[in-house]
Amino acid sequence: MIKTSSILFIALFFSALANAQTTLIKNVQGYTMANDKLIQFYALLFTDDKIDQLFLNATELNTNENLLNDKKITIIDGNGKTLIPGLIDAHGHVLNYGLSLMQADLINSDSELAAVLRAVDFSKQNPNSAWIQGRGWNQVQWPSNQFPTAKSLDKYFPNKPVWLRRVDGHAGWANSAAMKISGITQATVTPEGGDIIRDDQGAPTGVFIDNAMDLISKNVAPLTQEENKIALIKAMESLASMGLTSVHDAGIDKDNLKLYKALANEKNMAIRINAMLYLPSDNWQQVLEAGAFSSKDNMIAFNSVKIQADGALGSRGAALIESYSDHSGHKGLLLHDSKSLNKYINTAMKAGFQVNTHAIGDNANVIVLDSYEKNIKRTNTKHLRHRVEHAQVLRLSDIPRFSELGIIASMQATHATSDKNMAIDRLGPERILGAYAWRKLLSANTVIAAGSDFPVESPNPFYGLHASVTRQDHTNQPLGGWMSNEKMTRVEAFNSFTQAAAYSGHQENIIGSLQTGKKADFILLTDNLFTIDEKKLWKNQVISTWVNGKKVYPQQ
Repeated sequence: MIKTSSILFIALFFSALANAQTTLIKNVQGYTMANDKLIQFYALLFTDDKIDQLFLNATELNTNENLLNDKKITIIDGNGKTLIPGLIDAHGHVLNYGLSLMQADLINSDSELAAVLRAVDFSKQNPNSAWIQGRGWNQVQWPSNQFPTAKSLDKYFPNKPVWLRRVDGHAGWANSAAMKISGITQATVTPEGGDIIRDDQGAPTGVFIDNAMDLISKNVAPLTQEENKIALIKAMESLASMGLTSVHDAGIDKDNLKLYKALANEKNMAIRINAMLYLPSDNWQQVLEAGAFSSKDNMIAFNSVKIQADGALGSRGAALIESYSDHSGHKGLLLHDSKSLNKYINTAMKAGFQVNTHAIGDNANVIVLDSYEKNIKRTNTKHLRHRVEHAQVLRLSDIPRFSELGIIASMQATHATSDKNMAIDRLGPERILGAYAWRKLLSANTVIAAGSDFPVESPNPFYGLHASVTRQDHTNQPLGGWMSNEKMTRVEAFNSFTQAAAYSGHQENIIGSLQTGKKADFILLTDNLFTIDEKKLWKNQVISTWVNGKKVYPQQ
């Protein structure tokens, strides 16, 4: 005799099958990674959010008449366009990107005055803003090659406070009104792990680096949770339009995590987020004690932390072993003393979390690798695949340590093409050999997970694929590529944005490649990544983006 509960279960099971939506996308130039090899296919079949089958060619599909004649299956003609797994950015800042879409855009401003005038334009469009905020200036791109000053802002903003972050987020530029509100005077003490740029008389000029930025930013009125939520939604929709279906959010706090959970519950996330908790942030230990988690649909996952060891190369905050080649006596900034850094790393590892530490300078990388080596052994957590974020400037002798310790290099290709005009000035001819060293790391069997570090760089993953393959900017300079011996092949670059990036987030079993049983996350493109001229890789356009088997771009 069958129990009533069993009958109900069977009824519900077949009801679910009846409501399932199966889709076939055929006539595509399909590419995916499988067992570290590039696989081509003609059609993709998926039901709801899971992939059922790949058809490698038209003949294989056309012999399946039952499938092609099934009226319940939605059939889409890909018109010969390219279909690949959704791309994954292993290091971005989603909230900051969303906020940057709501602030003055200073990226690629070609002079200090040009940056100021963009802030002026933004102010005219947003007259009710209590503070004028913006991001994206880079003094290295200006004829002066000098940090800006409050004076140039004061001319246009004598009373309203202005706070403009450098492109890398490691320096901020304030006007006199902002410094007055913040109580900044000549007597202000420079905080540990930061720097206040001063004039010959010792007065602050308006630029604050790394930990010193808090002197200004803590006085900017915080956004409400609803405003932050709007920024997250805006950011994720924008990222989906560029072909990203998953992003590793590199440094969030408990409130940001709470927002992601709410958005996941509301089914209001365009893309997947793999969140890293910033250490230290409010109540970080309690958040770790609560443990890792993932939503049922895997739209939000939390199993890692983000720590910052040093600053950035462009603002001379990256911690170097020897002095900067263009600034004698200056070695950059370590943002934590060794005891604190080791505490954060050890605590997170013991709690079972993957540890992802920002390290740009060779000194920061040595310190992080040494701490990882000691604490991995202490906690027996090599299997957690700890990461170094950026791994930008390395001693050649440290490169083999990544593979030996099972550490992933989370790198951003566009940093190399953006930094090429100043990196040798900062590092000199010898240290540069261990900088942006993708080929050396790959040859040492290191897993490289690709990202962009947006909004420091554009989140467009095709910019990163282009930079990985060519080591050139969008004007095809320099000829042959900058330090061209460090180039990736197209397959290696593609892998770094797909399979390797998924692996770096412990998600290789659900995303990163198109295989039976994995999530139906994919994108359709105008051009074929593997056949077009490599110089045009950055120009590729997204036709549509699909996450969990649903089209999220363009929105229906």
